[in-house]
Amino acid sequence: MLAILSSMHFFGNYILWMMMVYLTDVMGLECTHAAAIMSIWFGLVKVMPLAFLHLGDSFLGNFTILLLGTISNMLGFGLLWLSTPPILANTTGNCGAYKPECIGDQQKQLFYTGLALTAMGNAAHSASYCFFLAEQSSDVAGGGFECEFANCSCCGFTCRNSLTGLAALLTLAFVKPWAVLFGIGSIFGVISLVVLLLRISRYNYVKPKGSGLTTYFRVLFAASTKMCNARPLNVDELHEKHNLNVNQLLPHTEELRCLDKAAVVLPHPPLQQQETDKWRLCSVTEVEETKTFVRAIPIWMTFILCGVVSSLGPTYFLEQVNRMNPKVGRTKIPLVLFLWLYAQFRNIFTVLFGGILNAATSLLTVSTARYLARIGFGIAMLFAILSCIAAAKVEERRLRVVNILGLADKPDEIVPLNRFWVLPQFALLGGLDGIYMLAYTHFALDQSSLSTVKYFVTVANAFSGFGFIGSALCVYIVGSISEKISGTNWFLDTLNTSRLDNYYWFLATLITVNLLVYILLAIFYRFRRSRLEARQWQVSLSLDERIF
Repeated sequence: MLAILSSMHFFGNYILWMMMVYLTDVMGLECTHAAAIMSIWFGLVKVMPLAFLHLGDSFLGNFTILLLGTISNMLGFGLLWLSTPPILANTTGNCGAYKPECIGDQQKQLFYTGLALTAMGNAAHSASYCFFLAEQSSDVAGGGFECEFANCSCCGFTCRNSLTGLAALLTLAFVKPWAVLFGIGSIFGVISLVVLLLRISRYNYVKPKGSGLTTYFRVLFAASTKMCNARPLNVDELHEKHNLNVNQLLPHTEELRCLDKAAVVLPHPPLQQQETDKWRLCSVTEVEETKTFVRAIPIWMTFILCGVVSSLGPTYFLEQVNRMNPKVGRTKIPLVLFLWLYAQFRNIFTVLFGGILNAATSLLTVSTARYLARIGFGIAMLFAILSCIAAAKVEERRLRVVNILGLADKPDEIVPLNRFWVLPQFALLGGLDGIYMLAYTHFALDQSSLSTVKYFVTVANAFSGFGFIGSALCVYIVGSISEKISGTNWFLDTLNTSRLDNYYWFLATLITVNLLVYILLAIFYRFRRSRLEARQWQVSLSLDERIF
């Protein structure tokens, strides 16, 4: 039953992926304005799960977060449906056509509120669905968490979502009115809510056990309060919870020794009294968990720029496709096909990367677990560079056609260049997102402790989200600098008058520098002994269920 919930959510995401087209064609926004809105929306979908994860683990539980997300998605699609011109035309006194002049202030308010609610719904679903699904499994307490998190699939879930993606592709290809599409999304939202509530009395509810983020903050606070206290020469004198399972204990390391002070036992008051205040005394294991998290931040920061590149897919790449010739012979190629192809290439490149790495490590008689994450991050950045280069070359060709035919001042005219010219940049973007997702999930499973795996994964995804949000600022800064240097802003009102090719070349150069920085960080980063290698876990990542 819960798989139905995910399928409905998956279908709705296909509709939301097309919002850039709605903003430019129906609401009449400038390309850069629409791209900024959607970049921030996608960024929030990636960043907000961290907050929902913390709320679920600390106070509300996974079911409550999932329920709130389902309701938020349902209401969001409902408001999007109400905001379309035909629905409230008689009430607002506006026309019912899908044109900018037919959209009043009330409809805009409904639209942006609905868009915000769908972002919250997506984020809450991402933060809770897999974990709530794992709680319903009899293996939840038996160590099956890692595989469940890595695969996020059960009972043919991947196959089911592939069929859902195909159904969404066909629906968006043939159903054109936006009111109908948003209406379908809201109906699916209602079905999702009903499905979730049908078995409400039969679910296995797991009480919140505390957030890993709280542990990090406790360690930082405790260490800061003891800055004036000396660290003992013998690390065995640091506080540890010896009642834990031996597999849950982490050995002391010498890095970031300032954090060790969080585990320093003071002469007064008695130890038993100090142990009652968790914000003043932490264990060595908690300190080591925090050290691992802090050490990973520089690695994650290198993927902010990759988030900027990923944001191009549902914004500028999609707008390029929208302004190009959709016909191959007599067949019209729908825009949504490129999302479906992006997802397929993401899976293909991820599987190829895993297979090639396995073969290479077998020949060299070394463990795949030790190198998958660190090599995967670098390969993902390489895909980002290639995607920007491919996009720049295609945009240069498109602008040449625009100039030859005099279409610069005709933004609504279709450029007679086939849409499939942009397929390579979408395919390479799929490689970036898929391999990065595989690498950061593997990195979390391999390097973090059992209690903080999901926070490592969510934070890594959030850093990519920061790149999405930052892309709006990046466009503004690059546009301002280009105007000061050349006298012409690279980002003008329409795609035909802008110079996106220059922006793509700029990003390719920036990511190349970023790759060099990552290589230096990876060389000096001290990886812990591979947990996956030691325990001989087999980790795979299914990507079919995720679009964002």
